Amino acid sequence: MSRKNETPILLLSLLITVGLIAGGFWWFTKKSSINFNSINNSEQTNTPKTAKVPQTVSREASGKNFASVENVPTGLFNYGGSTSWAPIRLIADPAIQAARQEFRLRYVQPTGSNPGSGSGIQALIDGQLAFAQSSRPILDQELARAKQRGFTLKQIPVAIDGLAVAVNPNLKISALTIDQLQLIYTGKTTNWNQLGGPNISIKPYSRSITDGGTAEFFVQDILGGQAFGPNVEYVSTTTQALQKLADSPGGIYYASAPEIVPQCSIKPLPLGRTQDGGKSVSSTLGNRVQSQRLDSVSRSADLPRQYIAPYQEPFVLPSQCPGNRNKLNIEAIQSGKYPMTRNLFVVVKQNGQNEQRAGEAYASLLLTEQGEELISKAGFVKIR
Repeated sequence: MSRKNETPILLLSLLITVGLIAGGFWWFTKKSSINFNSINNSEQTNTPKTAKVPQTVSREASGKNFASVENVPTGLFNYGGSTSWAPIRLIADPAIQAARQEFRLRYVQPTGSNPGSGSGIQALIDGQLAFAQSSRPILDQELARAKQRGFTLKQIPVAIDGLAVAVNPNLKISALTIDQLQLIYTGKTTNWNQLGGPNISIKPYSRSITDGGTAEFFVQDILGGQAFGPNVEYVSTTTQALQKLADSPGGIYYASAPEIVPQCSIKPLPLGRTQDGGKSVSSTLGNRVQSQRLDSVSRSADLPRQYIAPYQEPFVLPSQCPGNRNKLNIEAIQSGKYPMTRNLFVVVKQNGQNEQRAGEAYASLLLTEQGEELISKAGFVKIR
């Protein structure tokens, strides 16, 4: 073939090649555009759903709800113990049952003794309970009894509780110190006039130290291990004590703050760790104590700074109750500013059996964010 005939053929081949390359480029660009748009549309459509998934996973991984708790055993588990736990049993436990139906709980009253931390831990050691609720730490003798049975006990703190002191609402006393409480309950101070109040005999009420962790805590931490004085009258329940307190002009009683602070028939008192220059609270306040406002209520804003109320300001007058009730001073209890606080514990039998798994699961459920919200609703302060 001559050179003259080859030239058109070469040009035609070149044009065909260029056309194929251009067509391929156009096709690739078009397909790529479709794919990118599809991806972009998919991302826009799925963004809210995708954003929720990590939040859900994160919430479950961090133990934010009952459904996220692992290793919850299946079965019916008996439990019992502290009466201070009653508000938690009323509010949190039904929610646990609803969320984890495989984990059935049955509260058991002790036989032959009053319910309390001590009787609950004893029943746990004796094999009558799967786990116990306590408002004070495990005692050495309880650890020793458990060891004799071949296992150990573990206490898991799940909430903070404050102890509140209440008096008759008409008593002209605005606050007390821990030292004064010690003198009252050991029988060394027997008349309110010794504390700057009226000439009325002091009538202290308490649950027996053998009945509950609250009394045990009070004797150990407030009385320094000293015995109750002979003038202390023992009651079996806080309800009974509050009824007596409302009818006793010189009465005084202590209990878990959630049981005391919202009540309408009594007056909770601000507490201090030490006296102000050795004087009584009433003497320090002078004429202000005689005013009608301070006679009927206790307002920490009018007291020396070291006296902290177990309730939130402003104080709700008895005349406004029950339509409006006093609320717990959560900040003061959680921070430790309030002078009488303690932990609530789940006491677990460490024997490697279902009982141990049940106690640990119950504590884990209460320590989720959902559990802590219910603990707060019950009137206690979350542990963290």
